Amino acid sequence: MKAVALAVLMAFLAGPTIAQQKKKKEAPTAEQIAEAERVFAEGMKFFVQDDFEQAIPAFQKSLEMSPENSGVSYSLAKAYDKKGDTDKAMPHAEKAFLLSPENKFATTLLADIYEKKHKFAEAAKLYQLLATRYPENTEYAIELASLYLQQDQYAEALKAYDKVEKTLGLSEEITQQKQMVLLKQGKVNEAIKEGERLINSDPSEVEYLVDQAELLMTHDRSEQAIPVLEKILQLRSDNAQAHIMLAELYRKKGDLKRCNEELGKAFADPSLDATTKARVLTSYMAMLPQESQNEDVLTFARSLVQSHPEQSQGHVILGDLLAQRNDKAAARDSYAKAVRLDGSLNEVWQRVIQLDGDLNQMDSVVTHAEQALEVFPNQAVFWYASGSANLAKKQYKKAADALEEARRLSSDTKLLTFIHAQLGDAYNAMGKFEASDAAYEDALKIDANNEHVLNNYGYFLSLRKVKLDKATEMTSRLVKLFPQNATYLDTHAWVYFARGEYAMARTFLEKAVKLDASNGTIWEHYGDVLFQLNDKEKALEQWKKAKSLGVASERIEKKISTGSL
Repeated sequence: MKAVALAVLMAFLAGPTIAQQKKKKEAPTAEQIAEAERVFAEGMKFFVQDDFEQAIPAFQKSLEMSPENSGVSYSLAKAYDKKGDTDKAMPHAEKAFLLSPENKFATTLLADIYEKKHKFAEAAKLYQLLATRYPENTEYAIELASLYLQQDQYAEALKAYDKVEKTLGLSEEITQQKQMVLLKQGKVNEAIKEGERLINSDPSEVEYLVDQAELLMTHDRSEQAIPVLEKILQLRSDNAQAHIMLAELYRKKGDLKRCNEELGKAFADPSLDATTKARVLTSYMAMLPQESQNEDVLTFARSLVQSHPEQSQGHVILGDLLAQRNDKAAARDSYAKAVRLDGSLNEVWQRVIQLDGDLNQMDSVVTHAEQALEVFPNQAVFWYASGSANLAKKQYKKAADALEEARRLSSDTKLLTFIHAQLGDAYNAMGKFEASDAAYEDALKIDANNEHVLNNYGYFLSLRKVKLDKATEMTSRLVKLFPQNATYLDTHAWVYFARGEYAMARTFLEKAVKLDASNGTIWEHYGDVLFQLNDKEKALEQWKKAKSLGVASERIEKKISTGSL
């Protein structure tokens, strides 16, 4: 703040003193002059402490005593500007400039305020004045160019940058600014020439060559970019960025062999950051056919995780590649490493849990769902995963609690159908039949042909021997939808069995055993129906067959030994 205060004080001294002012009114007395300067100094004490609320009244009082003093007007404008009130600052800044047009502080302040008020043309005139008056100060010319750009005056902006170059010589920063302006004008060739000028000023500077190659590649000048990249590699054979860019060029040309060679060189560089490697590898993968088993890309992915084990991107990419190869266990492990490094990866958590389920590792589903819920406690999909896994583990209370939370949080109708269906299963297993039926009904309201619900709901009603008309209607619809599904035919038959309509049950069970002769439960049911139809000898044959298949009820031994239900 001392530097600011000194500048303000200099501005005050640069303005005409009260004694020097020539006004039509009577000149102030010596006492008035002294009081004006005292009040100004008092305001400066507050100003340097950033206490503009108290500085402003003091400056205003001083200005009343010396209205033609540019230094006081400047200080008042500065205080308002610091306070963020450019509307009140502007008239005082304009007055300070009019009273002292040669004062660069007053000129700069007014230009800055104009710029803040989006009065770009007015600000540009002032910076033009400053740039002409102080040609050695290139900041004025750079600011002038920026103001021209705000007004889309590209030619004038280029002239301003040319003046800077005359003073400073060629520089990367100014060249890039000129290229940006030329590109806005659609003058790609001239932008490229600017890059060539910079390269010629120092041919050994690799960064200039890299920038030029990027410019050429961005504007589809691949053939021109290749010799530039080769020049980079002549200077620095280990330049990973050049290898990456060459790989990208060969990838676009469809030359996978050359692309792989360049990627291999780039990925061998431990200094190349993981984000760049991941971006390039992802782009490369996107070009490959979906069914591709390209071993090079798998090698690159493994190299990425080995060189940057602490970065999650590599583990995700490796997981994707392993999943493509149907290596579910390895893919799950790679994804799991990614979420341990970055727990915010929602989609990756879902992949971990999906693969846990595919691998039938329900303990892992529960564990990973709980970990995901620590980060995403309001995500219904993770509560659903926990509920489904606990249901499979026959932890029915835990399953129901998790599924109820999933139901509360979900707005996705498809997911809600699954949630209702599994709640129906959980509550049925707990003996909460009313809640089970209600959940199944909720599922059918969303999807009247949901096969899981039609099958389970119908079967459980038949076991309880309640609502058998509804059970019949549901399972009839089920077998019409899936006439070749042996399990569904068996369910439908069992509903008829519960109704005592054994002949109808037999018809559907005979179809079922033809479709799936390896299902012991169906053979046992077939035996039960035959027994009720008084064909006891044949019933015993079916029970023995069910036992031999190893899938039957706990009562199968008794049925066989007693020859009865």
